[in-house]
Amino acid sequence: MMVQCSKCSRDAVEFIRYNGSHLCSAHFQEYVEKRVKREMREQVDLDKSKDIAVAVSGGKDSSVALTLLHDIVGKRRDIRLTCITIDEGIACYRPKTLESVKRLCSTLGVEHIVTRFSDVVGMNMDDVSTRLGHRTPCAYCGVFRRRCLNQTAREIGADVLATGHNLDDTAQAILMNFARGDVERLARLGPHTKVQPGLVPRIMPLRQIPEKEVYLYALLRGIDFADPVCPYWRAALRNEYRDIIDGMESRSPGTKYSILASYEAIRPLLSQRYPSSTLRRCECGEPAPSGQCMACIMIDELRGRKG
Repeated sequence: MMVQCSKCSRDAVEFIRYNGSHLCSAHFQEYVEKRVKREMREQVDLDKSKDIAVAVSGGKDSSVALTLLHDIVGKRRDIRLTCITIDEGIACYRPKTLESVKRLCSTLGVEHIVTRFSDVVGMNMDDVSTRLGHRTPCAYCGVFRRRCLNQTAREIGADVLATGHNLDDTAQAILMNFARGDVERLARLGPHTKVQPGLVPRIMPLRQIPEKEVYLYALLRGIDFADPVCPYWRAALRNEYRDIIDGMESRSPGTKYSILASYEAIRPLLSQRYPSSTLRRCECGEPAPSGQCMACIMIDELRGRKG
């Protein structure tokens, strides 16, 4: 027997365990969209930020983020929306997602820019995977992706860069930095409110939406996304924190929101204790706390290993 929606007489498609409501397709989509619109109002001033870049990998999260941002600002002629996809050069993974992003951008009428590791870093991830030392593939990939995204967003004149990070991603990042004792990095987590020279501020429209809800929303709206699995994902430390937090959420619904709320409560204190450092310019042109950015340090490591 189907359960009725808590707001109408239609059949429910989702049970929201952390607030006890059953929602039909229409009310579930409305529930997601309201939270994303609220996050946009809190994170960015659309009367000042007229150029928005969106990092889209082709997966469900970033594809939903692009679609919702298009819903919110797509009709405003004073705002430009641009999609940026990073091609890491993973032969059995990235080509499928690239095609998905191209189709989505074509449907929405959004400009699509592809930046490749091979052009910016001088090698692709399949090359990197053969030269690993003490770092995991995800460590290199994350640093190189951030450099490519920031560089491309800066070059096109973007005021902000939106990512598809959802509530699960955010809770995992918070717990990881606490566990590692990296409180300074915790203070720098997005969304960013302070603009630093050379760095395009990140916004995270989906950070209040659990991953499961993002997935269901994409299915209900028929959003085009790809779902291949990166061959290097098993090495990521984040997987352990994902399992821990999912277990806690299963036993105590709302745990992920509690982690985020706790972080938000102490974030002003963290910002005071760890103010943004003065950034210098690396030889590559990217900003860095010291003379050389982490991407260049890693590139030097890999080149030395090649030799």
